[in-house]
Amino acid sequence: MSALSRPEFHSEDAAFARLEKIVWAGEPVCPHCGSLERLTRVKANAEKRIRVGLWRCGACKKQFRVTVGTVFEHIRLPLHKAMQAVYLMTSSKKGISAHQLHRVLEITYKSAWFLAHRIREAMRSGNLGPMGGDNGIVEVDETYIGVKKGTVKRSAYHHKMFVVSLVDRATGEARSTVVTRPTRSEIEPILAANLSRETRLMTDEAALYKGMGKVFVSHEAVRHGFGEYVRGDAHTNTIEGFFSIFKRGMRGVYQHCGEQHLHRYLAEFDFRYTNREALGCNDTDRSIAAMKGIVGKRLTYQTVDRTA
Repeated sequence: MSALSRPEFHSEDAAFARLEKIVWAGEPVCPHCGSLERLTRVKANAEKRIRVGLWRCGACKKQFRVTVGTVFEHIRLPLHKAMQAVYLMTSSKKGISAHQLHRVLEITYKSAWFLAHRIREAMRSGNLGPMGGDNGIVEVDETYIGVKKGTVKRSAYHHKMFVVSLVDRATGEARSTVVTRPTRSEIEPILAANLSRETRLMTDEAALYKGMGKVFVSHEAVRHGFGEYVRGDAHTNTIEGFFSIFKRGMRGVYQHCGEQHLHRYLAEFDFRYTNREALGCNDTDRSIAAMKGIVGKRLTYQTVDRTA
């Protein structure tokens, strides 16, 4: 059976049942008062306008659905189409454009664009523990992409958006951050917040990382300018591979990204790379992980350009 022929991708009842299983793990909870008891399912009835997936809490007397308190709250699309979009975005190595979602799901382009941003918001991770540790190796590198809003294209890179990424070789986890300016004062706090001090740091010869050997166990740099790309286990090939996927997706699939949205696109590529097939995570596992990430997040159309 094809993955996209599964019941939750074509039936609202099956979609809500599936999402409840993922989010609640079989234990319904009222998002209004937190009660786990006296919760009853309200039977859907089109004539009385009773929605699918509706519950009633006997403690606070309020009604709710599993989407309340999540990034899908007040969604104006059928849930089964939203779940299709989650699967398509998590199973496409370089992403899927809003235009393609608009055609596949048979919804408007505006709805597809906003739905994709909701899903990227669900992919964003927060309050993660430090990477590396115990002499683990973390590769760090930077790249430029796109054009900053309101800037004029120049011969150097001052008009471009600047991204710093970290990849843990042991776990395969990737984390990326949009940086205002490519300076040590901007980079050092990012490394301090994301890396354990017991980490072996691997970078290229960029001056941004000079002196990092005093902060971490060691700092080894390969000199790309002199044709050196590997020295023992010192290299940045892993993170270069991550950047190649990221740039091919941004240029070949999305083609354009506003500066105010770049952090969500980075979260999308970080998520797929961290949960890739080589680490034992298949398409279904990725879609489930993304749907678990919808809880406690909210994104509205009015604030989508301002939420960072």
